[in-house]
Formats: sequence, structure tokens, C-alpha cells
Amino acid sequence: MKKSSTLFLKFAVFTIGLAVLALCVFALPAGIMAENAGRYRYILLGMYIPAIPFYFGLYQAYKLLNLIDQNKAFSHLSIDVLKIIKYCAFVISALYAAGMPYIFSVAQDDDAPGVVAIGLVIIFASFVVAVFAAVLQRLLGDALEIKKENDLTV
Repeated sequence: MKKSSTLFLKFAVFTIGLAVLALCVFALPAGIMAENAGRYRYILLGMYIPAIPFYFGLYQAYKLLNLIDQNKAFSHLSIDVLKIIKYCAFVISALYAAGMPYIFSVAQDDDAPGVVAIGLVIIFASFVVAVFAAVLQRLLGDALEIKKENDLTV
């Protein structure tokens, strides 16, 4: 039962990774090379930078799923993986937040508020993932402490 649930999650992680890879390989270069890209070209180029922590975090999520399969979910390895996922999500959020003034400027010049909305959604989603990973990291740390105390009392 446990393997089938992580198998689905591994498939989801793999699918998300493929979708972002397709975006980075096909969609972004096409947009960058377009003649009418204008100032959006720099935004599209800048989208490659957060892809690095995104893939690193995705790899860590896959690693966490493997730890769950090996019945090592309640270990310090899991806490370390969640910490890395948290940092990756914060970095993605910070990178997009740093680029928002330029994005806002371009969107205001072109009267395209959807560009700003997309940037804000990415920032918010990354921040939510980071906070969720931080909460799980803390809960897992507390659970390990309780497990350690229970092992000492037996």
C-alpha cells in the first residue's frame, strides 16, 4: 500500500520535472528568439535562474519519497531533505520577488497586468511550499525527539 502511494507521488514529481524541462527547452527559447519579445526577453531569460533551485528541490522531494519507501521517514535524513526543500522554495520566491520591479515596469508599459499576476502566483506558491516544508521539518523533529525519549524509557 505504501509503495503505491509513493509511486504515484514519484510519477507526479517526474511529470512536473518534465513539464518544466519542456518549458525551459522549447517554450522559453521560442519566446526569447521571437522578434516581438521586446523587454519580455529579459524576463524569459531570467526564468532559467530559478529552474536550478527548482530541480534541486524536486530531486530532494524524490529523495524524501525514497526515504519513505525505505521506512526511514522518521530520521534525521528526512529533516535534512525538508530543510533543503525549504531553502530551495525560499530561493525561488526571493528570485521572483527580486525580479518583480522589472516585471511590474514591463507590464505597466505594455498594459499587461496578467504578467504581474503570474509572478505573484509563483512567489506565493513557492513561499507556501517553503512554509509547509518548514512546518513538516519542525513536526518531524518533534516526533524524533518523542521517539528518542520513548526509546530511552523502554
